[in-house]
Amino acid sequence: MLVRSRRFVAVASIVAASALMLSACGSDSGGSGSGSGSKSNSSQIDAKKDPTPDLKVDDAAAALVPAQYKSKGTLVVGSDTTYPPNEYIDADGKTIVGMDVDMGNAIGKKLGLKVEFQTATFDTLLAALGSKYDIGMSSFTDNAEREKIVDFVTYFNAGTAWVAKKGAKIDIDNMCGKKVSVQTGTTQEVDIDARSKKCTDEGKDAISIQKNGDQGIVTTNVVSGKSAAMLADLPVILDAISKTDGQLVQVGKMYDAAPYGVAVPKSGGTLKEAIQAAIDSMIKDGSYKKILVKWGADVGAVDKAQINAAGA
Repeated sequence: MLVRSRRFVAVASIVAASALMLSACGSDSGGSGSGSGSKSNSSQIDAKKDPTPDLKVDDAAAALVPAQYKSKGTLVVGSDTTYPPNEYIDADGKTIVGMDVDMGNAIGKKLGLKVEFQTATFDTLLAALGSKYDIGMSSFTDNAEREKIVDFVTYFNAGTAWVAKKGAKIDIDNMCGKKVSVQTGTTQEVDIDARSKKCTDEGKDAISIQKNGDQGIVTTNVVSGKSAAMLADLPVILDAISKTDGQLVQVGKMYDAAPYGVAVPKSGGTLKEAIQAAIDSMIKDGSYKKILVKWGADVGAVDKAQINAAGA
């Protein structure tokens, strides 16, 4: 099963969810308090503005790019663009923007390559690497299962967090019988399925899990009251909170932190080493931090890129 760390929504869903959020309206393991973390609000960010306009080629990193990519001159990046603030479609309805997009474009600059992001369905991405897409950047959690299929170059640390409506009494360790929303194909789906099984194993009611492939609908379920809570990656949680004008709050703190990785096909030769060198160069010259600060995501900064960190 391919699982990811996860995401928000195509334009129509963003508009609908934002309208609903504006009209509707703890502790480590419970309560209605808010956790800590950087504030992300993609609706207030100039998403198209390049945070690293003067970035130059890193000759050492560029030298590692295999000939098959150098000759083409462009890295085609597959991404499921429904996951603000990491990757999503801007308000113009066509431009792909987000933290991962800025990061991917900066990697391309370091390698002397153009970068072209293309929208894909998340569950199809890894299988299409090496044929339809050169690499994948879609908030992929680097884990041992995925490393059997592709290689990963880590660039960000994320973890799971929960959100509920302000004032709701939510104990994330006692959700048996309650309605919880989650995006399919995510690490959080695995998490909530395991929690529900624990409920039934203990003779309690199962969690009523409301699953959807569109994170925008998952978020809307909580705002509308259809679900009591949702769980997602922390950057997505923070973005949802910021878009609701105080209607949603984080419940508890982030847990199960794990790195995002650029997915590289096993047939990519030294492309993974080139990407690793590019990210390390960005960390050293400060451009990496500029990207994270733009998106309010500096809480997830890493001090170096790693290849296949889950199996290291």
